[in-house]
Amino acid sequence: DLHRTADQIATLLEAAGLEVTRGVGGSGVVATLRRGNTTGALALRADMDALPIQEIRDLDHKSTIEGAMHACGHDGHTSMLLGAAKYLSETRNFDGTAIVIFQPAEEGGGGGREMVDEGMMDRFNIQQVFGMHNMPDLPVGQFAIRPGGLMASADFFSVEIEGKGGHAARPNGCIDPAIVVAQIVNGFQTIVSRNTDPIESMVISTTQIHLGDADNVIPQTARMSGTVRTLKPEVRDLAEARMKAVCENIGAAFEAKVNFTYARNYPVTVNHPEETAFAASVARQVVGAGNVDENTPPVMGGEDFSFMLEARPGAFIFVGQGDSAGLHHPEYDFNDEIIPIGCSYWAKLAETAMPTGS
Repeated sequence: DLHRTADQIATLLEAAGLEVTRGVGGSGVVATLRRGNTTGALALRADMDALPIQEIRDLDHKSTIEGAMHACGHDGHTSMLLGAAKYLSETRNFDGTAIVIFQPAEEGGGGGREMVDEGMMDRFNIQQVFGMHNMPDLPVGQFAIRPGGLMASADFFSVEIEGKGGHAARPNGCIDPAIVVAQIVNGFQTIVSRNTDPIESMVISTTQIHLGDADNVIPQTARMSGTVRTLKPEVRDLAEARMKAVCENIGAAFEAKVNFTYARNYPVTVNHPEETAFAASVARQVVGAGNVDENTPPVMGGEDFSFMLEARPGAFIFVGQGDSAGLHHPEYDFNDEIIPIGCSYWAKLAETAMPTGS
């Protein structure tokens, strides 16, 4: 279905007069708009994928795909960037090369990484890259941004435990994996509370535990998994190292076999200072100085725009969604009132970065 979305986006961009490249990083779409003879390009990025969540609100625009909905507003992000691309193509009030990126698979699929690894930055001569995401509970007509770490790394872990099963009435003859799981879960939290500088941020959430099928049987094996979030690379390294040590030593203490796996998914979303200041100045032009928070607190959600910011200077900004259900909630509904704000931000950013007559 994302291929259908990508095809519709590409068709609209072609109709607006942009030079369109399909199939970048899978089903990604990259479109180019040129005016003048500049060598470098400014890139604007929107994500376009949905989530495997059943929409529960009875809306006219409710998802028609069973078990899938736009619970993070990527349809709105796409609409804002499409609107800006059409406007920029019609007005041509800039001097340079504007690139619009419609990225697939942000929700855990690493689409941003795929586009970067495929060589998108060099292929389209991108010098700077900017992204935007709606933010529930940030009032409509406001923006929020900060230099440095804005969003957390998003990593995942799993722990496989093999004990010794047996009758639940004779636990002394067993190695109970449930006890091992409980100790590991608690041990992980001491990494947060006792190994991490209190000034820093770390989240370790065990979200799945699976073991056993009968009430009177101590199972042979157990499995647990979850996610880790940090805002600095060195804190991320600490989390992985300490979690591995906790698993190994608790396993040894209870004579269980423990296999720990740590998967680094999205890195920290780090805004570059100069580009952050520029993005904030553009936002002030759109909504006024009093409506731009330039030192918003970081959030522990992850974002694969981080891969693009590792490859090129740029910045990621939040646009106010207003009173709303949270992201990834089955009652979430993108606020269409903010589409003109997003369109204006994108257009103004391109026009300000590449002014005519410069």
